[in-house]
Amino acid sequence: MSTDGGGVVLVVEHDPAVAELERRYLVREGFDVEIEADPARAPAAVLRCRPDVVVLDLSTCAVPAELYRRVVEAARGAPVVALSGPLDAAGAHAFGEYRVERPFGPRVLVAAVAEALRAGGPAEAPGPLRAGRIALDQSDRAALVGERRVALTVTEFDLLEFLMANPGRVFTRDQLLDAAWGPGAGAGSRTVDVHVAQLRAKLGDGSPIRTVRGVGYVLDA
Repeated sequence: MSTDGGGVVLVVEHDPAVAELERRYLVREGFDVEIEADPARAPAAVLRCRPDVVVLDLSTCAVPAELYRRVVEAARGAPVVALSGPLDAAGAHAFGEYRVERPFGPRVLVAAVAEALRAGGPAEAPGPLRAGRIALDQSDRAALVGERRVALTVTEFDLLEFLMANPGRVFTRDQLLDAAWGPGAGAGSRTVDVHVAQLRAKLGDGSPIRTVRGVGYVLDA
């Protein structure tokens, strides 16, 4: 089969051999593919690469419904194709319209991804994220404090975007490293502290980023 111009697919798959097989077949059909090997990191990976479709492996999750919910929230309208074992009707309904049951052939997965993309279309550009006087426009990666435009580095923007997309949730430094720098980036936790300090300085007195002593940071809504 062929796709109508492809799109970006985030494949979240714990088995490297399966992930590589999925990647090859999807690339052959014109898709750009990003791989995330750890399902627990899927929401952060979605925020980083902003895919048109997410292929989400749920087979190793202790609480698959919770992971699915978090990924759907992070995807902001992009369809999510859930990969799971056999489910009853009620269980299948919990994982949305697009689901592929393991074991599956790669052509079945490609067909599900193409159908999801055709039905949903590319995700609409999200509106600005807001926290108090701060607005973050993801389409042109611009930050505003009131009417003042704030110049952020790529990493500062990614870190602030992740926190603003998850207001009220406390994140450890390791979680923020994964979200803004990517898994295995090699940066230490001190790097997070430095970037948070830089963000606070640029955002001014109205910075909503709060330190949670002994844990990490939270953005107050």
